[in-house]
Amino acid sequence: MKMLFAIAFSSFAIAIPAVGQQTVLPKEHILFQKLDATIQSESRNLDGVMGVYLVDLAAGSTLASNADETFPTASTIKIAILAELFHQAQQGKLNLNDIYVLKSSDLVGGSGIASAFTPGTTKFTLRDVAALMISVSDNSMTNVIIDRIGMDNVNVLLNSLGLSHTRLRRKMMDVKAAAEGRENVSTPREMSQLLEALYKGKVLNKQFTEDVFNLLSIHKESYLPRLLPEHLRIANKPGELEGVRNDCGIVFTGKRPYALCVMTSYVQHEREAADAVARISFAAWQMFDRLDRSSDLGRIVSSHDSSPP
Repeated sequence: MKMLFAIAFSSFAIAIPAVGQQTVLPKEHILFQKLDATIQSESRNLDGVMGVYLVDLAAGSTLASNADETFPTASTIKIAILAELFHQAQQGKLNLNDIYVLKSSDLVGGSGIASAFTPGTTKFTLRDVAALMISVSDNSMTNVIIDRIGMDNVNVLLNSLGLSHTRLRRKMMDVKAAAEGRENVSTPREMSQLLEALYKGKVLNKQFTEDVFNLLSIHKESYLPRLLPEHLRIANKPGELEGVRNDCGIVFTGKRPYALCVMTSYVQHEREAADAVARISFAAWQMFDRLDRSSDLGRIVSSHDSSPP
């Protein structure tokens, strides 16, 4: 019985910032508890395994549910690949305006739009290739970037950020490598921490950081933005494999931006998993939007507010 209690307790945690950081107000803590209840409900009802990690980029508070479990990343690993590409550009090892000529051998399953281009004549800048990797999740373009920057260098960058459970182990659509256990993996906590490190300028300078978020903010079919207002800036990358639905990103909610990563596996009904990710994202945005527009006492003052004194 004690063991069961320990397992249940360890699946979720609300972390309040340490001394020296901005303190979460008591009433805000109650809102975080309500958001936790929503996350736990979605996790219980999912026919599969779900991990969630959320970090308030303004106050430093976090929510965690199965956040240290290792999941297949699917295409969310492309955030790390993008980060290393820009890291090498910042170091002068490459130029994002370098030209790449598409080759027939580049085309793999899941090529998407790349398969519509003419090998041998179609030219891209490296930044163009990265844009296709992120915006339409083109796997051929992703492999071009991996070949250019080196798989090991992606992992070296991740190590430098203390993200030891996030690994790029194979190129896209390498089914043989996946079958041998060389899967690209991470945890919800580490994917959110990677986004947080980018946001706080721990990886790139201001110019490159902004460009990375510009690419991640390109509209794409994904789960975090699905139920959110269209005008909202969301820098995210979803991923999907059979039995897997993930989405990780930063939602720029005024003065209360936050990073959120939801990862799932062992999913039998993938559409239901995608819907669950979208509902968690909506619940998180509702809370942070409310915090963004509220005073410390919790009053929301709108320009059209005509309530009596």
